[in-house]
Amino acid sequence: MVAKTKTKKITEDTIIEMYMDYVLEHESVPKSIYKFCKENKVPEADFYAFFGSVESLQKEIWNKFYTNTEALLNKNKEYEGFTNKEKMLTFFYTFFEMLTLNRSYVLFALKQNSSTLKNLEQLKGLRKHIKGFATGLIDDANAEKNLKITKYNPQLFSEGAWLQFLFVLKFWMDDNSAGFEKTDMAIEKSINTIFDIFDNTPLDNIIDFGKFLYKETFA
Repeated sequence: MVAKTKTKKITEDTIIEMYMDYVLEHESVPKSIYKFCKENKVPEADFYAFFGSVESLQKEIWNKFYTNTEALLNKNKEYEGFTNKEKMLTFFYTFFEMLTLNRSYVLFALKQNSSTLKNLEQLKGLRKHIKGFATGLIDDANAEKNLKITKYNPQLFSEGAWLQFLFVLKFWMDDNSAGFEKTDMAIEKSINTIFDIFDNTPLDNIIDFGKFLYKETFA
């Protein structure tokens, strides 16, 4: 009687792990799904059961960074009692700790093309997540505000939060300080700045600040 070989179950996470290992070992994106699957001894059908293309896989990796961060936040029993600023700070700190654990892959992913905008294509899903997170914070804040007080604009604030994220991401990519302590400082200053601006600054100045962040991020 021949013993049956136990086949490893293929999941979305195992394919993502295979892909991240592949690009780091080969220092390039797979030239075809066929070659990627053949090297990893995975049927193409298993790949396509979860992803329609390499591009969709790349986007899902960033979505995973977000959902894993969100899961960690929800495990923190004190999190719900935080102020909105504390929640935003905690999110940024936790998210960038997640990126640091995967720094080699993240740096590769964001530098694989000469075009910055092309590299940022894979962040589309993440952008929606972060803007949604920021919008949720502002909706909560608006619900607590007196009607006589001008309420925050959720769309404007969420876009500002996204620009803040890109600014910190670029800073983190270039940070060579021990333990990325300078990035932690940048997170604290940037989040404090955006909350101070939305509390005390006219709309025109907020838009100018957004333009400044965009310029600093892509300079």
